[in-house]
Amino acid sequence: MDFLALLFVAKPFNILVVAVAFLGAYFILQWFDSIRQTRLLLIASIAWGLYAAWELLVQIRTPEANIRVDLLMIWPLLAMLSSWALYRVLRR
Repeated sequence: MDFLALLFVAKPFNILVVAVAFLGAYFILQWFDSIRQTRLLLIASIAWGLYAAWELLVQIRTPEANIRVDLLMIWPLLAMLSSWALYRVLRR
């Protein structure tokens, strides 16, 4: 868990890289094979992008915030959404 905190907390650029990776996977799979499950990759990309925007907002408004209760909701939701999207795409 410390690894995730070091990688994503207070680093909106790292989060945006994940969002762009999901978006890239979505476009690549749409290009080669128009399957319906790729829509989940787009949804995951949007969710990661919103999280990047949220993290940037937290950095701007409260840079001294060291206790982040919001992450107790955000991280499990992102993990479930990302895992489900990858499972559905790789399962086909």
